[in-house]
Amino acid sequence: MEGTHIMSDAAVPAVPPTPPVPLAALLAREDLGLRQIAGPTDSGTVIHGAHTSELSDPHPYLLGGELLLTAGVHIPKATADVHIPEATAGADASEPTAGAPTPEAAESGAYFDAYVSRIVSAGGAALGFGLAPVHDTVPTALVAACDSHGLPLVEVPPRTTFSGVARAVWQLMARARLAELRRVTEAQQSLAAAASRPDPVRAVLRRLARRVEGRAALYGPEGTELAAFGHAPGEAITQALAALTAVVHPVAARGAGNCATSHNAPAAAPSQQPPELSPRTLTPTPTSATDTVAGTHLTAHALGSPPRFALAVATPHRDPGTHTITSVAAVLLSLLTGEERQSGTGAARVSALVRLLLGAAPQDVAPLLGGAEAWLVVHARPTDDAPSPDPLMAGALGAALGSALVDTHGDVVRVLVPADREVTAQPGWTCGVSAPAGPQAWPSADAQAARALARARATRTALVRHGSRTALADLVPEEDATAHARTLLAPLAGSPALAETLRTWLSLHGSWDRTAVALAVHRNTVRQRVGRCAALLGADLDDPDVRMELWFALRQE
Repeated sequence: MEGTHIMSDAAVPAVPPTPPVPLAALLAREDLGLRQIAGPTDSGTVIHGAHTSELSDPHPYLLGGELLLTAGVHIPKATADVHIPEATAGADASEPTAGAPTPEAAESGAYFDAYVSRIVSAGGAALGFGLAPVHDTVPTALVAACDSHGLPLVEVPPRTTFSGVARAVWQLMARARLAELRRVTEAQQSLAAAASRPDPVRAVLRRLARRVEGRAALYGPEGTELAAFGHAPGEAITQALAALTAVVHPVAARGAGNCATSHNAPAAAPSQQPPELSPRTLTPTPTSATDTVAGTHLTAHALGSPPRFALAVATPHRDPGTHTITSVAAVLLSLLTGEERQSGTGAARVSALVRLLLGAAPQDVAPLLGGAEAWLVVHARPTDDAPSPDPLMAGALGAALGSALVDTHGDVVRVLVPADREVTAQPGWTCGVSAPAGPQAWPSADAQAARALARARATRTALVRHGSRTALADLVPEEDATAHARTLLAPLAGSPALAETLRTWLSLHGSWDRTAVALAVHRNTVRQRVGRCAALLGADLDDPDVRMELWFALRQE
């Protein structure tokens, strides 16, 4: 058994990471002519990229998992492949005898042993040695060192360039990523279709077990198995699943009996059952946990907030695609088993929507959304390499932030979160968070969150919050401040684009490039707009006093 790993955040990754490619797939490329000449051949070696280096110590420049390519330029001449001379008749007795290692040979072995050990310690997956123009053959001492340290050594023929090898690696990784994305996309569609069937919970479980080629089970509030589909595991794995479920769903420990105990420890006697868990012992509780038993990968997810059910999955494979598929199923099952489906929460939200459509004020319907006095508005966009958010991704983000009040519009997801909940950075998302605001100030908070998101994208920051410190504007009566702002910005009143460009440019300390990123326009467009603002306002925008006064005015809008 590998140790149980718990995670407090169970956000669904926007896309699975790029999967590695087997070294065997690269060796199978006939156009490259690569040949493995040392190291394990049946270890299932996978590579995460290709890197070329002629340093004697590439350790600081490796991330792990690379195929390191070298032509041996770094090898000192004294340690180049040393040939041991044959013993000849009449040779001087002081000369080394046939088969005895020379000092040069010993030095060569020491150099290559240290070189290979540094690659292994850095996590390098394999070493590729290019023949010509420096070396006609691979040094035998290097072959021995790779065999000794268990590092696959690949011979690169003279006709094959390192660029060609690197390109082949990226091509294989692109194909693997495409296949993984296709698998995940098809699984998402299949799970979503299952969720719309008459018996959605069992349909999702059945489809999940099929997609991950394993076992999927749902555990109830008392820790009992309510439904399960897929290959029936052995007793040890069944008990391990129950124990893992108790990690993310502590209340289940009271009803799971011996199944909730560690599968590495004997079952407790009836008189030694664990004591009743108090609320204090249940916090904080991880939302997901993993374990490995007898080569089977186990995962458990708490469903809902607070959790009432738990999903447990046993799979023969441990890969990012399977993790993403399981996480998507957990989100769907959280929605299907959520407390609002059995209570009036969902009906209250519908009632709030109807009242708003019929003209009620936000502060009048806010109590129907949970009773919080202050709220945060969160704007979020997927990171640059992620696709546009769909309702499933938006729902997963809302679940991670602890709110079901989610709106998707274009590339932006907006979430309304009670102010007493902490909003943290979410993997795969760039977020902007407003200051706490009451229902009557939600439109202003929405604008704050939008500006915070623009700043976060421009500065490549995962999360930016709107400033909440006491400002200069708090020292001036609101009516006077608003009147001053309108007078000062009157020349820009007919052009919202100019005002927004000036506001963003000032917030980013006059950076043309960052402003262009935040507004999704060309930097020359930013220059033209700011220049136009300076002309209309008749102001020197290089003067810090002018900038401060304009910033004060723009904050009143």
